[in-house]
Amino acid sequence: MKFAIDAELPNTLGRTGTITTPHGEIQTPAFVPVATKATIKSLTPEQVRDAGAQVVLANTYHLYLEPGDEQVKNLGGLGNMMNWKGPTMTDSGGFQVFSLGAAYGKKGITKISHRELLLPKIVEEETPKIVTIDPNGVMFRSHTDGSAHYFTPEKSIDIQHNLGADIIFAFDECTSPYEPLHYQKQALERTHRWAKQSLEYHKSKNTSQALFGIVQGGRDENLRKESAKIIGDMDFDGFGIGGSFEKEDMQHAVQWCNSILPKHKPRHLLGIGEPVDLFGAVENGCDLFDCVSPTRIARTGMVYTKDGRINLLNQEFREDSKPLDDCTCYTCKNYSRAYIAHLFRAKEMLAATLASIHNLHFIISMVDTMRERIKNKNFENFKKDFLKRYYKS
Repeated sequence: MKFAIDAELPNTLGRTGTITTPHGEIQTPAFVPVATKATIKSLTPEQVRDAGAQVVLANTYHLYLEPGDEQVKNLGGLGNMMNWKGPTMTDSGGFQVFSLGAAYGKKGITKISHRELLLPKIVEEETPKIVTIDPNGVMFRSHTDGSAHYFTPEKSIDIQHNLGADIIFAFDECTSPYEPLHYQKQALERTHRWAKQSLEYHKSKNTSQALFGIVQGGRDENLRKESAKIIGDMDFDGFGIGGSFEKEDMQHAVQWCNSILPKHKPRHLLGIGEPVDLFGAVENGCDLFDCVSPTRIARTGMVYTKDGRINLLNQEFREDSKPLDDCTCYTCKNYSRAYIAHLFRAKEMLAATLASIHNLHFIISMVDTMRERIKNKNFENFKKDFLKRYYKS
């Protein structure tokens, strides 16, 4: 993998660039759609490509459980199996191991969806523990059948080698921002140790895959900066920034990290998809970001427009003959709000497809425009006008 910076955003950490992978180039900044189980729900790879996607990210945890990483390898690797011709990425599986299990191990803790991430929240009941952490790795039970599994850094890398993505991630512990500081420090020490193990093991194999290290540290500035320095000094091909922080912390945490991480390597912000957060991520030096949000909310009838989100299940859209938005996606060129609203009420599968096409196109186009505006030195005006209209403020 190669990375070259093409243009920079004055007085910020923002930039545009080109990532070159064995399966093609990625023009950055770029939004990365999430193909969790080697598919973006309700869409074909051709529809994802036509929405503007350059690269997709699949999930190591889920593909390990089904169909199994060896099976993916036997089918020619992730891209070949899912018929995606462009660059691919896989996460380490760490986030899912902890978010689908660790939160259950503590009295008064359960999991909730927070900005499309699973983070703990205090409640009254107690739920059974299904994750055990030791210095070498994590024992967890499958959320589907309860079977026991054990991930180490080396195991995660082995699985990702079998999956065959162009860019893979080191195994890390993604902690909740609600964890006490002493635990955050312990978890960070594990993440740094596991990063070193992941890197050493990866380099011992003959592979063209690029490996990104992950910066953690929760909401604490000192821990974030410490992690950025330690991970940044390791010989990774690029870096991920773990998304274990509250919404109001995001831009600060990203800035803390990217002001320290090596400038000449790409940076990926994990699990971020809200428009205002994407603007902040770009300004603060992120090159890639993934999130399930555009397609997840699309499947519930929520769609993006330049004037903010709308809910197609609302009564006002029953007879609305306008397209979803003033855009050039397949959905908006061919269908009305009223028709898609009807599909949702009728519980037709096509509803999710049409809404997902539009939402992906909307977010990808927004980020593509950011990239062009950085090059044309007109980013700030675009940001101001877009956010004022979208958030009506």
